[in-house]
Amino acid sequence: MNNQKLKPDWAGADLLSRFVNLLIQTKPLYKLMSYQARKVIIDTAEKNGVPWRKHYTSLAASGIQEKINESTNPSTTYPDYYKVPFHAYSQGNLCWQAALEAPSATFAMALRVWKNEKMTWQTAHRRLRGTFHQVLATYIQEPIQDILDIGTGVGISTLALHRFYEKKQGYSPKTVGLDLSPHMLSVAKILDRQGAISQWLHLQAENTGLDSHSFDLVTMQFVTHELPGYATTSIFQEALRLLRPGGYIALVDNNPKSPVIQNLPPALFTLMKSTEPWSDDYYTFDIEATLEKVGFESPVTVASDPRHRTIIARKPR
Repeated sequence: MNNQKLKPDWAGADLLSRFVNLLIQTKPLYKLMSYQARKVIIDTAEKNGVPWRKHYTSLAASGIQEKINESTNPSTTYPDYYKVPFHAYSQGNLCWQAALEAPSATFAMALRVWKNEKMTWQTAHRRLRGTFHQVLATYIQEPIQDILDIGTGVGISTLALHRFYEKKQGYSPKTVGLDLSPHMLSVAKILDRQGAISQWLHLQAENTGLDSHSFDLVTMQFVTHELPGYATTSIFQEALRLLRPGGYIALVDNNPKSPVIQNLPPALFTLMKSTEPWSDDYYTFDIEATLEKVGFESPVTVASDPRHRTIIARKPR
């Protein structure tokens, strides 16, 4: 008999989850937890050699803040779910502090996946990206010409994906990164030093306005846990429209069935929930069933590392 739990007890409507949510809704406690969650991330990074302050200072001194208009689409509007505090930033991703710290926070995230193994942050990051890419290589055999990476953030995931397919196929795909934060996109353009990415687009993923049947692969890397279920559903519908017949959607994110995720110490899962307002939505949302409901073929789900799962589904031909 399979007794595997479908989600952590600290998410959803369980008693433990409701208690944690009550703590988070207490303003003085929320402020303290947000501060502590941010401290955990920074400490993890700096203890393992990630030059957090150096990265921040270098980006801040680059003149990036004066060029934000170059990354801003004035017709793009922000849905309500995107305007709530998260990741310990009161303005979410719509601020410079979040964008300037995002590269270091990304590298720290990789370190926490294999926290009991001794490795550099560079190795951890390559390994994290590689686990996702390996699943893509296993389940997608067709050539990939056009890629859309939704929720690109500062572009680290997009650049790694582009380089993977460039090396695998021997030619460069046309890769597009899309995000709702012009601050994040501004950093992405700086990190894309060689101009490898065709476009960095400031658009709503639910309603991109891009041409139908334009992409062979649409990816969402560590994005769905930051969304309410209704937004994820809308984005899946838009991805289906954007994909060519036989094209694929692929996402990687926290695995609700992961023993590591389910058995996080109370202090850690409380801190995590304090900075991730849509956690309960995510851990109780059936991604596979939703993909099928909007029109994709039956998805494949792989536990791609100790904390994360990769889900791949194809648009019918």
